[in-house]
Amino acid sequence: MKKKTAAYWSRSWQFYLMLVPVLLYYAIFHFGAYPGLLMAFQEFRPARGLFGSEFVGLRHFRMIFSLSSFYTILSNTLVLNLMNLVLYFPAPIILAILLNEVTHNSFKRVSQSLMYLPHFFSWVVLGGMVIEILSPSRGIVNAVISTESGGHTIHFMASRTWWRFVFVLSTVWKEVGWGTIIYLAAIAGIDSELYEAATIDGANRFNQIWHVTLPGISTTIAILLILRMGSVLSVGMEQIMMLQNAAVNSIADVIPTFTYRIGIQQGRYSMTTAIGIFQSVVSMVLILSANKLSKKLTGNSSI
Repeated sequence: MKKKTAAYWSRSWQFYLMLVPVLLYYAIFHFGAYPGLLMAFQEFRPARGLFGSEFVGLRHFRMIFSLSSFYTILSNTLVLNLMNLVLYFPAPIILAILLNEVTHNSFKRVSQSLMYLPHFFSWVVLGGMVIEILSPSRGIVNAVISTESGGHTIHFMASRTWWRFVFVLSTVWKEVGWGTIIYLAAIAGIDSELYEAATIDGANRFNQIWHVTLPGISTTIAILLILRMGSVLSVGMEQIMMLQNAAVNSIADVIPTFTYRIGIQQGRYSMTTAIGIFQSVVSMVLILSANKLSKKLTGNSSI
């Protein structure tokens, strides 16, 4: 047994060595930050330090839940994430299936590269592009609308109706290509004999997708959906900061922007820590609930 263990480590130690930076990252920036959660139960003062600040119990949690604006912010966060779940989550699945059906390899490679490209741009760049494209005075979208409607334009970025759709669709534009990678890998792992058997049984391409491809990647879909549920109270800070403006602030103000104002601008670190704990608890409950529901309905789970 010892010889087998020694032989295994002699062959595999390089792979474990590659894990060291990742483990250090989580140890320092995640597990190492746990003592800081104590701030949520204190009236934290930087001059007094973490262990010298006054203990106030659940005061900050009561303050958060007593703010009427907090429920508006929570509602905005949930609505944006629900729209992301409905409009964005299926997009990489559909795109991966479509790319898998492409038989021209050169076209497939070029298409994938172009779709991956927006992922590597920051929201500072992409947000500026979105604003310019949708501009009522010089944007290409409104130029087409104006031509077709006799001069009428739509202020997408200032419209409470349109802004949320712009937010979600810009997420799709940036991340849909990158999101296909996992699904394409899952599709590549499906046994080709299943497609051959389906062809012999007379199944067309749509039937093969429905009865072979989708069931073959259902486990991957379930796991990613469960993990996605853990971020329903998180919204990309950079994206929000780039796309929001005073006209839509009532629907674009979300938990990250609220914690930025309270924590960074006002220095109320204890309250923002309490909000962080609230987010973590809700995320954990949603992940466990989604995992249990997935296991009950499909037999697939991530835990």
